Amino acid sequence: MRIRPVGAHALLLDCDGPEQVEAWRAELWRRRAAGDLSAVEIVPAAATVLVDGVPDPAAAAARIAGWTPDGAVATTDAAEVRVPTVYDGADLPAVAEHWGVDVPAVVERLRRTEFRVAFCGFAPGFAYLTGLPAELAVPRLATPRTRVPAGSVALAGPYAGIYPTASPGGWLLVGRTDLVLFDVHADPPARLTPGTRVRLVDP
Repeated sequence: MRIRPVGAHALLLDCDGPEQVEAWRAELWRRRAAGDLSAVEIVPAAATVLVDGVPDPAAAAARIAGWTPDGAVATTDAAEVRVPTVYDGADLPAVAEHWGVDVPAVVERLRRTEFRVAFCGFAPGFAYLTGLPAELAVPRLATPRTRVPAGSVALAGPYAGIYPTASPGGWLLVGRTDLVLFDVHADPPARLTPGTRVRLVDP
């Protein structure tokens, strides 16, 4: 892990993959809650963690450099959200062909995988879910759909995701859910936040 200053009041942690990102995300959130770190936002991404709104970045960087995140705690302490999922996506046959299995095997694999929210982006409430092995990564559509319905469960690259609202998108559709994933009146508005464990279960 490498720490770099970003602007006047932020730090960027460069991590060695999603597991280290999640370990540092959990550690920094825990340290902030305990009063050991002053930061307005701690935002994980695919390979980095942004620590923004830091009064003294140099002092914070020195403290962070002396910490060792406990990846086991990040794994066991996370909340779990069970997402009722109907597996009828238009791209299930394409995923099955890419994986070299039949459609029921794709569905069974998705049902028994414990996903985790790695980071959020693309649209409010859109969570990038890790948990599938790298060899099951699938390509995006060559031409994105102009509209993907809210609640669509989809795959792209090494990630799974659920569209919280209707939007254009190029991910492969494998299913759908009626669970509301983003509500501006809720606290927090997003149902799926970084670190959350996710299960795609039968309705």
